[in-house]
Amino acid sequence: MIFNSARLKDMDIQYQILRQIEKYQTIIIHRHQRPDPDAVGSQLGLKNGLQAAFPEKNIYAVGKEITGLAWVGSMDIIPDSTYENALVIVIDTANVARIDDDRFKNGDKLIKIDHHPNDEPYGDLMWVEPGRSSCSEMVTFFLDDNIPLLLTDEAARNLYIGIVGDTGRFMYASTPETFIAVSKLYHFSIDYERVNREMSSISLVQARFSGKVYDEMKVEDHVGWITLTKAEIEAGHLGNEGTNFVVGMFGSIKEVLVWANFIENDDGSYRVRLRSKGPNVNEIAKLHNGGGHDMASGAKAKDQTEIDQIIKELKESANIFSTSLEKTAK
Repeated sequence: MIFNSARLKDMDIQYQILRQIEKYQTIIIHRHQRPDPDAVGSQLGLKNGLQAAFPEKNIYAVGKEITGLAWVGSMDIIPDSTYENALVIVIDTANVARIDDDRFKNGDKLIKIDHHPNDEPYGDLMWVEPGRSSCSEMVTFFLDDNIPLLLTDEAARNLYIGIVGDTGRFMYASTPETFIAVSKLYHFSIDYERVNREMSSISLVQARFSGKVYDEMKVEDHVGWITLTKAEIEAGHLGNEGTNFVVGMFGSIKEVLVWANFIENDDGSYRVRLRSKGPNVNEIAKLHNGGGHDMASGAKAKDQTEIDQIIKELKESANIFSTSLEKTAK
């Protein structure tokens, strides 16, 4: 088999990470705040795979429990003393500020595994592949390619959830290697139909709130957006993370190339979710204390003035992209 230089480099860093995993008796895996299916799926998939290969080791997955992702798996609760002489792995987290549970810095050694652009390097070892669909895809190959690591039914289930989540059920960010990874996972005993139903389902409360979103969303110049205040979220009985389903609603609208959700925080600022069918939203997110992928990023807006600025920048980006498509079509 012939490997290009980038692939050889990735294999080398995987080897170094495996050596550290073999060295430490205690391994603690962190992920980012407000996690998505890939953050939890890759975190638990890595934990399950490592535990199967090293049953004598103490391996934990930590972070805040999220009600909407409780069906994926649960987090471990550990005391501060567990971090003494421990290996800490942070997965699916581009920058230090977003790491859930700041005790990550209390371990003996820190490893970063991520598929976002490496704009903020951190850790003693870093395995970063921005070309990957998800961290779950990375972990699938890591467990499958490196002896004595191995995939298990539970690890495969979690990793499949992560890949499906970050690719939007394979509508974007997928590559040939994504489907190779999924083909590996399909050899395991997983109720794929049940997982797919769970990931595409919303509650009755969310379904009724969808009517409000469709009624009040704005669409101009190929850009869609909606602003949801804290009062509206509370009135809709959605809970702290209950607006996550809203971000995908613009994706099926033909006239929309790029879109944003502005969700009000307790302090009056806004959490911003950016998605795209083509224009690069990551560069815009970076201008507003955020970042992520070209097609999916997060940012912050301190007030309505900054919201208006983000919408203006999205319109400019969408215009450039649509103009380019028109020229290409001629």
